[in-house]
Amino acid sequence: MANHTVGVFPAAGGIGGSTVKHLLSRLPPSNLVFIARGPEKLKSLPVADAVLRRADYDDDESLQHAFDGVDTLFLISYPSVEHEHRSERHRFAIDLAIRSGVKYIFYGSLGYGGSPDNNESVAHVMQAHLDTERYLDKCAREHMGFGYTVIREGLYSESYPLYTAFFDPKHPVNDIKIPHDGSGPGIAWVKREELGEGTAELLGRFVKDRARFKYKNKKLLLSGSKTLTLGETVAILGKIASHPVHILPVTVDEFAKQPQVGPNFTYHGVDHSKVWATTFEAFRRGEAAFVSPLLGELLGREPEDFETTISRSLE
Repeated sequence: MANHTVGVFPAAGGIGGSTVKHLLSRLPPSNLVFIARGPEKLKSLPVADAVLRRADYDDDESLQHAFDGVDTLFLISYPSVEHEHRSERHRFAIDLAIRSGVKYIFYGSLGYGGSPDNNESVAHVMQAHLDTERYLDKCAREHMGFGYTVIREGLYSESYPLYTAFFDPKHPVNDIKIPHDGSGPGIAWVKREELGEGTAELLGRFVKDRARFKYKNKKLLLSGSKTLTLGETVAILGKIASHPVHILPVTVDEFAKQPQVGPNFTYHGVDHSKVWATTFEAFRRGEAAFVSPLLGELLGREPEDFETTISRSLE
């Protein structure tokens, strides 16, 4: 453990930042490398003894030596809902990491597909993750001594606007217009901060006892401990907003035409609103309803429920 270096990239976003926070209390800061487009955002944390590096997924030159000296890397996905561009950026980063000597990658995937053993999803947003999961498996077969763990991070409670046509409890509307009727199967919502904490615990356990780590070259899921249907989720949002709100099922075209939707799903000049709507079909198929006890075991407590997380976030 003394000479084992752990890197996180990108380290300053939501999952990255919370993972960094909890890694600092589990591993020696001098053995940590935090790589981000804006590493100065981490200065509020006790990172004085850690290495901070500047790199950007979309800047090839900045990535060339970003992973030098790192033994184990937590690679967080490119922040968009695109497919091909995300997949290509992930492959590029993985190739450079292996070239730099990284021997193990934890990859932050997404909690669609149901059971973590499943390799399929109808959700467009999951396709780049599935590509990357397959690529990591290919790399493990082709590069002796290289291994990986895929962490399918459950759907963040804080990401509910993506699934409710960007409902805002501080400025509530009467109807949430989505291509879904609100019925089950549900979503095993999970607090983003706790995903970072659980991920840090996994990394810490791996570093401290790699020989006994049971998730080598496997996929796992970190989820909440219970599911809520979209209808139940919206009822909680209405309660928090003190405003009656209901789901109004609409077509995919009607969903995509809402003025608040398109701009939030536009990446590199392309509106992905319609393909994003495949998430609602994934919900109907139960892809986000799989409950895993692993996060609770890693935290040593019950994961926080959706209502508590959202209520506290609005205080």
